[in-house]
Amino acid sequence: MTITVVPMSFRDACVYVDRVHRHHAAPQGHKFSLGAITADGRLAGVAIVGRPVARAYDDGLTVEVTRLATDGTPNACSALYGAVWRTAKASGHRRAITYTQEGESGASLRAVGWRRAAELPARAGWDAPSRPRRALGTEQVARTLWEVTAKDAPPLPSLSLPRDETRDESPRARRRCAARPCRRLVARTATGRPARYCSQACRQRAYRERRTTTPTS
Repeated sequence: MTITVVPMSFRDACVYVDRVHRHHAAPQGHKFSLGAITADGRLAGVAIVGRPVARAYDDGLTVEVTRLATDGTPNACSALYGAVWRTAKASGHRRAITYTQEGESGASLRAVGWRRAAELPARAGWDAPSRPRRALGTEQVARTLWEVTAKDAPPLPSLSLPRDETRDESPRARRRCAARPCRRLVARTATGRPARYCSQACRQRAYRERRTTTPTS
């Protein structure tokens, strides 16, 4: 069956994903979306491509296929995955990634040159104090990370040490630099407490001011 890949608006792609995708709702945003059209004009599938969800992979040169949904038309998945990489590469990206769940063979990915990058263990959940998440039904499911890269793409950073999903990342009040007239916001120290000064230069400036203004006996 002849498959033609065409651009899709984000809204139309999301409507299709919400209607067809087996275990995920539509994502929050995209860089671009593509649709697979059959010879009789039927929409057989869509791919939504955005920034990588994992912050370690979001290097500005990598895109992620965040959703891909088809109605089962043969070769629709492979046509979309192949078109995603051609589109991403033409726009200057050096890597595309996506994930499959345990039990999915990834045959459509292998058919167009994608390869396994990592096997990721199942997670207990996606909820965190700073990022509340309802249960999605994809918890306790192992995943496979797939990638396709340009020849000069740098290696992916390691995710062998997963981030602590239970730590409190909620924003806290930050104080301003005590040196005048700086008053810039101060970064936190390793212990989590705000420092008094934004830099060593401001610390030394404040020290000199105290020395010159302190009366001597």
